[in-house]
Amino acid sequence: MDILYLLVPLSVILVFAVGAVFWWALSNRQFDDLDDASERIFKDEE
Repeated sequence: MDILYLLVPLSVILVFAVGAVFWWALSNRQFDDLDDASERIFKDEE
C-alpha cells in the first residue's frame, strides 16, 4: 500500500510532462503538414 504514495504522484507528473510535450509540439506547428513528407518522394526534382 505504501508504494501507491510513490506511484500516484509519479503518474500524475508523467501525465503533465506528456501533456506539456504535446502542447509544445502543437504550438511549434509540428503537426501542420503531415502529407507533404509522404508525397515528396513522388515529386520531380527539376
